[in-house]
Amino acid sequence: MSDTSDVTKDKLIADVRLVIADTEELLRATAGQTGEKIAEIRAKTQDRLAAAKIKMAEAEAALVDKAKEVGRVADDYVHDNPWRSVGVAAGFGFIVGLLIGRR
Repeated sequence: MSDTSDVTKDKLIADVRLVIADTEELLRATAGQTGEKIAEIRAKTQDRLAAAKIKMAEAEAALVDKAKEVGRVADDYVHDNPWRSVGVAAGFGFIVGLLIGRR
């Protein structure tokens, strides 16, 4: 996973949580409103909100599982190839050091 996609997914999750919170607040604020049309809209909104919460929980669980799997694969690779991993890390550190030194 790239850092950009992680940030985008985190932002999406935060945005959806905000929409859910705003919708719940709107439902509480309109609880005293009467009328058949309002009741129908509230019922639909509550159903959709419940479905959105379920999908949100499933998406978060899938992201956590994917992150754990990536971590396990990286860990396995490092254990299987310790010297190669050290070499890659040293090379990366050298390049970063060169870039910082140019400032």
